[in-house]
Amino acid sequence: MVKIRLTRGGAKKRPFYHIIVTDSRSARDGRNIERVGYYNPVASGAEKRVELDVARVDHWVGNGAQLTEKVRTLYKEAAKAQASA
Repeated sequence: MVKIRLTRGGAKKRPFYHIIVTDSRSARDGRNIERVGYYNPVASGAEKRVELDVARVDHWVGNGAQLTEKVRTLYKEAAKAQASA
């Protein structure tokens, strides 16, 4: 099964996550199929908190990929921000 989920990066105590499309059997930071965006939970000032390619996520969901709960909330946030811009 294909999942769209987060993979961790960044420094200690300063997390940064990439939003990736991957096989559900692969490790969290393991092999991925495609990188569709990022999430920066400690963004401040002019830094972007969420950047997501909504069209690619829609493509993958249309082909049967499933979103994790956190990615689903980030997707809604990114779609709302894209609609207002």
